[in-house]
Amino acid sequence: MRAVVQRVSRAYVKVNGEVVGQIGDGLLVLLGVTHDDSEPDAAHLAEKIAGLRIFEDEGGKMNRSVIDVGGAVLAVSQFTLFGDVRKGKRPSFDEAARPEHARELYELFVCKVRGLGLPCETGRFQEMMEVELVNQGPVTILLDSHKLF
Repeated sequence: MRAVVQRVSRAYVKVNGEVVGQIGDGLLVLLGVTHDDSEPDAAHLAEKIAGLRIFEDEGGKMNRSVIDVGGAVLAVSQFTLFGDVRKGKRPSFDEAARPEHARELYELFVCKVRGLGLPCETGRFQEMMEVELVNQGPVTILLDSHKLF
């Protein structure tokens, strides 16, 4: 699984003009799933993201997690994180998981985040979404459950 994690002061996602998920201070997580991802990948990323020390402490040092600051998570599925443009200019999405598999792991990720005590809002799987955010810092972290980066 891959995740783009952004520290935000607010974020929301709309489907057909309707806000379906929104948070204040916290993390926007764009989440992609590939074919060989499984439950341990979802659990690993949920724990890693919940514990990321990317919020400032009293001294201005990034030393606190989203749990520590009482923040929330907005998780948005994004198969394009597995887009490959090494050949040509049109992305290939061959590495993105089939929708049934991706939905299962996306929903499992959300359950794992909630199980860690974090409020977790979502977008709508396999829908055209508009995501708006205010990135604080800006702080953006890339994660891969297979530790490719």
